[in-house]
Amino acid sequence: MIALQLHPRLIENKDWATLVFIFSLVFIAIAKSTFDSRFNDFIKLIISDKYSKIYRESTHLMSGFNVLLVTVNLISLSFFIQLIFFHLGFGEKTDWILFVRIFTLLTVFILSKFLLEKIIATVFGIEEVIEQFNLQKVTFRTYTGLLLLPVTLILFYNNYTPNTVIYSIIVILLTINLLTYFLSLKIYQNLIFSKFFYFILYLCALEIAPYYFIYYLITKN
Repeated sequence: MIALQLHPRLIENKDWATLVFIFSLVFIAIAKSTFDSRFNDFIKLIISDKYSKIYRESTHLMSGFNVLLVTVNLISLSFFIQLIFFHLGFGEKTDWILFVRIFTLLTVFILSKFLLEKIIATVFGIEEVIEQFNLQKVTFRTYTGLLLLPVTLILFYNNYTPNTVIYSIIVILLTINLLTYFLSLKIYQNLIFSKFFYFILYLCALEIAPYYFIYYLITKN
């Protein structure tokens, strides 16, 4: 008599991720339909500085256009961080609870940092400098988020991704962030140098220290 041993067939649930990706595309579609001219200038940011020249006023920082694209940026970055955890063996890429935690922590971190920046900028009397500096950073980071979204989509549904691909993307993202800082410093150098001392304090307090503490916590744990 032949003994049969049955093994449960484990099927990964990716439906939640599909819905999140669809919501991201919906946000992009809303931004495109509601702010058509601005969106067209925005997607040409890599080859033209027209967008930066037109929308350089600090009043554009909290516009609906930026809110929609920042949300897309948070989603794509959260997915990518989850993929990093998966490749490091700290979680599953199909774990929706892990995604919610990453997305929530990332959102709280960015909002808290933004509020602290406004408070410190008000105390130092450099509101105009910081708001324009932040607008420039938000512009390039949301643009990076749009580019990262299809990449994370492919990586998420791909069953095998070499670690070199993940590490290469991390290096590219870090490089883009550094270039964004230098470009922002160059564009607003007149404003920055007029408040140079306070701007240096701002960089140390809110642009260097938070990321150092995050790196410290990750390496310690």
